[in-house]
Amino acid sequence: MRLDHVSYAARPDGLDATARALAGELGVDLIDGGAHPRFGTRNRILPLAGGHYIEVVAALEHPSTDDIPYGQAVKACSEQGGGWLGWVVAVDDIGPVEQRLGRPAMAGNRKRPDGFELAWRQVGVCGLVVDPQLPFVVHWQSDPAEHPSKGGDGVELVSIEIAGDPRRVTDWLGQTQNFPLEDVHVSWVDPDGPPGVRSVMFRTEAGLVRL
Repeated sequence: MRLDHVSYAARPDGLDATARALAGELGVDLIDGGAHPRFGTRNRILPLAGGHYIEVVAALEHPSTDDIPYGQAVKACSEQGGGWLGWVVAVDDIGPVEQRLGRPAMAGNRKRPDGFELAWRQVGVCGLVVDPQLPFVVHWQSDPAEHPSKGGDGVELVSIEIAGDPRRVTDWLGQTQNFPLEDVHVSWVDPDGPPGVRSVMFRTEAGLVRL
């Protein structure tokens, strides 16, 4: 099980300004990701090395935003000032995850400005609302060459800090507390504070950057 991406909700200054600020901190290029028609959101992408990326996301004025858990979570986080929204892990086969968690995967899609439609299946998005320490799980159905990390090089996501209960998170993932992910170090902080992603560490040409 590996990290796919981390999501950052737009700050009060808006999606584009938030994405530009993060891109400037890391020295990466910013890509217009397009819209999630099922979720009532749109995003900007910051591709990274190692098959990872940052999604900077904002809620749209759309009925889906208030009806779908992902749209609700994005809107609520932005209204509270924005910041890290959640983390997402990728698997090659989502069937065992569906069986272990006892819930079916749902379809997700995003249409890029160039017209290409990315598609995936996902489990666990409701956790962004009720228990944001928990990642949701995706299985990409699109051509791997079109993954949102495409074009990312030089900047590497090396670790992520999660506030919450390590046992709760790793039981959810079906992994061990010491090594829940294959490719990124996870550290557990502030078990008594508000749960969720607290910070992410990146290795850049200028050195380590913690956001």
